[in-house]
Amino acid sequence: MEIFTYDGFLILLQVIGIDLVLAGDNAIVIGLAAAGLPKDQRAKAILVGIIAATIMRIGFALITTQLLAIIGLLLVGGLLLLWVCWKMWRELREGGHEAEHAAAEALADEDLNKDGTIAGGAPRKTFAQAATQIVIADVSMSLDNVLAVAGAAHAHPTVLIVGLVLSVALMGFAASFVARLLNKHRWIAFIGLAIILYVALKMMYDGALEIIHGRKEHPAVELIEAAPATGAPAGTTTAPAPAATSSP
Repeated sequence: MEIFTYDGFLILLQVIGIDLVLAGDNAIVIGLAAAGLPKDQRAKAILVGIIAATIMRIGFALITTQLLAIIGLLLVGGLLLLWVCWKMWRELREGGHEAEHAAAEALADEDLNKDGTIAGGAPRKTFAQAATQIVIADVSMSLDNVLAVAGAAHAHPTVLIVGLVLSVALMGFAASFVARLLNKHRWIAFIGLAIILYVALKMMYDGALEIIHGRKEHPAVELIEAAPATGAPAGTTTAPAPAATSSP
């Protein structure tokens, strides 16, 4: 399996970084939306958000092959991820630690800063408002996650499968842990941001090539397929064999 090759292993590390950061970001958004709810509704909203995000990741993962078959989708996905990178960079640069801390407290249902409240500074909202925010965020961020993993690993099927399964697992079973990890260790988010930026630019480049050449394969494949069966390089011609002459 290509996952045990050097290239496959490097791409797997990229995919793990993508999954970790995007799953954590999704969890923080869910926690932020639920932080303004009363305690009895907060846990319900978080559960709904995590289940919805997990189901959406599974759904998008199941149609990944069909998505990758659409010419130009890599370019669109790359542009979408580029916007995600800008948003993440702005949030990391400007701080927003208080909001993320409130989200982590809501997810953990624990007074992490020992101020006597759980997400006490979050603005109040209704359950319907929180659920709407969560579902909209889940759709966007689940698609971002699947496209990023597919863009990084689409040439390595085993890595692609592992990445998609890990994405679902992190969101379904470890969302709270990942959110708290990223809130505590900010450098992980910066590394993940760099990986996502690289994947976004690569997807845009590959997607542009697809549109220019009107097919999914890299143009180098055309040269290989056009080469004669004799093994001569593409674009070369073989000289005709001299005609046989009969002896007088």
